[in-house]
Order: sequence, then C-alpha cells, then structure tokens
Amino acid sequence: MMNTFPMKKVVVGQQALKLCVQRRQLGSFIRSVFCMDPAPSPDDPTPENRFHPWDQSPAPDLRMRAATIRAKAKCPVTHKDINFTCPLSGIPTHHSKEAWEADEEYHKTKKYEILKKVNIFEHDLRSGRQFPEFDFPTVQPQDTLVNFASWDTYLYTRQFYSMDTEFQMAVVTKMLSFPLTIASVLHEFSPYFLKPKGPVSLEGLKSLAALRYTLYPENRVSSLKDRPIRIFLLNSKSESILPGHVWKELTYLFPGISFELHFIGPESYYDREKKKYLVSDRPIVKRLDDTLCFVHHTQDFNVLHESQDFFPYDPYLDVFFCFHPRFASLELNDLWSKSLPGLLDSKCAVYVTGLHKKDIDNDFQWLTENYSKDMDVLMDKTPNLFGSTKWELNDLNPQEVFQFNQQIFGFRGKRYHAINKDNE
Repeated sequence: MMNTFPMKKVVVGQQALKLCVQRRQLGSFIRSVFCMDPAPSPDDPTPENRFHPWDQSPAPDLRMRAATIRAKAKCPVTHKDINFTCPLSGIPTHHSKEAWEADEEYHKTKKYEILKKVNIFEHDLRSGRQFPEFDFPTVQPQDTLVNFASWDTYLYTRQFYSMDTEFQMAVVTKMLSFPLTIASVLHEFSPYFLKPKGPVSLEGLKSLAALRYTLYPENRVSSLKDRPIRIFLLNSKSESILPGHVWKELTYLFPGISFELHFIGPESYYDREKKKYLVSDRPIVKRLDDTLCFVHHTQDFNVLHESQDFFPYDPYLDVFFCFHPRFASLELNDLWSKSLPGLLDSKCAVYVTGLHKKDIDNDFQWLTENYSKDMDVLMDKTPNLFGSTKWELNDLNPQEVFQFNQQIFGFRGKRYHAINKDNE
C-alpha cells in the first residue's frame, strides 16, 4: 500500500520530473537573459522594496506588533525591556544599541537574516500587490500523477502558478502546508516510506493501509459507500481560518471521496464579520460542497470525547492531526493531559507537527514519558516535506523564529497489550 509502482519505475519517473523542473528553471533564466520576459513591475516584491522597520511600518498592525514586543518581550543580553530596533532586520530585538552590539551569538549566527525575512514577508502580504499565485488549480487531470517529493515537484505536477520568488513560495506554502501535510501522509504515493528507508513503522503501515482502503474505493472488495472520512484537527487555530478553496486541495487529491473536517478548540471558529472568536454549545457546520464539510466545535476534545459526540471511532474512516500542539508546554499541559487518554482510546492514527526540532522533541518526549505503555509509534520524528517556507516570529520573544509544520511524527493507542504468561 505504500507504493503501487515498481521502485525502478518510480525512480525513473522522479528523474524525468526533476529534469522537467530544471528545464523550466533554465527556460526562465534564458528568457530573462534575452529580455524575452516582460519588464518587471516596480511593485514586484524584492528585499529592498519590502523592508521597513516595524515601528515605522506603513502597516498599522505591524507597528502594533512592534509596540507589543517593546512592552512584553525582554532583551536577551540585559533582560530589560526592548527599546532598540535592529537596523539589519527592522525588528525590535534588544534593550539598547550597546546590548545589540554586545550580543555575540546574534551576530555570529546571523539571526538578523531570518528576522529580516520575517519582516519582508509580512510587508509583502500587506503590500496590496496582485497575488496570481493564489489562483489555485482545480481538478487534477487523470493522466497526470502528483509527485510528493518536494514543494517544487508537487506544485509543478499540480500545475500551480510558477513560483519564481521566495515571496510567492512563502505565501502559498504557508496556506497549503496544512492540507498538504495531511495528504502527503495519507496518499498512496506518500514520500514517507516503511522502515528502514523511511520513518513509518509496521504499525504505522497498518493504520495507513486501513485509511487508504477507504480513500481508494477502486481497490475495495466491497462497493458499499461509507460515511465521509473525518479528519479531526485538535486545538485548532491557524488551520481553522484558512479559506475553503485551500482545503479543497484534499478533494482534488482524493477524487470521489467526501471529507468532514472537524476543527476542535476554543479558537476553532472565527467570525470574520464580528472579528472575534465565537463560542457555541452546538457544532457550527459550514458545507462547501458535496465533498467537503467544515464542522467547528468550540469545546476542548476531552469534553466532546466524554460526551461521546464522535462515537463510534473507526480507524478506516477517522484520523487525527495536531498542528503544533505543544503537549509539553506549561500553559497547555493540563489540556493535553485530559485529552490524550481519549485520543489513545480511539485507536485511530494521530499525527503531530512541530514548529521546529526542539518543539517536536519536547512533545515526543512528553508523550513517551507519560504514555509509552499505552501507545504505538506510527511514524518516527522526521522533517515534514511540506512545512511552510514562510518565517514567523514569536512577538513575546523576538529571538524565536519558526515555520509552521516543520517536523512530524505519528502515534496511536495500542491495539494489543502485552500479556504476562506467568500470570495465566
């Protein structure tokens, strides 16, 4: 189930695809050299025309973020309030110019280069330019296979707008990272292989085989039409406010399959008209079409699980994704301590992403320390091939930068517990 093509054919196909991508890049270079492309617009994003110090930004919300950093963050050198804006990144980072100059690690690691990317990406989003990269393709042609080897091969085989700049890649991959993380794990042409060549364990293969049995009805023995596949997104935040056409990518990759996306958590439903998160005792249902339905639950998962709102769970039809759950963080530890037993009881696959390696290491360690006897690891910690390429900033600690969904692993409640034969 991991791959239906012979390995030799897959390798040849990947080499041919890589050659096509290289040819397209070479063609763009030749057109540029011989001035065959139209002259660039002065509004096209560049590091120069998108750079503004945040406390002098033309965008009011970025000036507000600069004020938040100054009010709440602390200087890494003096541990005092931040009052100095780094001239290289344009973001407030230190208490004073002297503290900025004394921060050897900051300059040695060139952290200002990543902070500058945070700056220019945020200003590009607010620039008012045309965003042709948001014109997503629709149905995938049946005679063209999708390649999940990388962002480049995926966007090429899905016939997306040609992403020629890091600005275009940043805005598109940040949105597509959520549905593509899900699809890249579940798809029959997943880039994540069985051990030892990949991070997927034998138990992980069993869980994926069950889900793929439903996702690919042409391979089923029975023609019985089941209920929609439910994808549970726990403690939802960023993923719950994505436009519907972004999530529609799932239905293009799995044609003929209906999905219900269940966004769970107190920040799972944002009312754009009222400009605030709403709380409701009942699920808020938004149906996009016959193949995709959004269900927002504003309670925590443990409350919904205990009231049996989702029963019965079915490993063939249900899967959980936790995007940046931060299991180990002090402020969320109580929430996850209540929710994890229900997740394990479901016996369904659970996939977890992290903002960076330290984040995923902390979550995996917390899980294994508290639930190792009750869970099977489905996928070892590994870099997520479809993590966002857009850099983000923690306003409470401007030294911390991250990208959404950079790491991933999977687990599931044990189906078979060990039995001590001496006690039989």
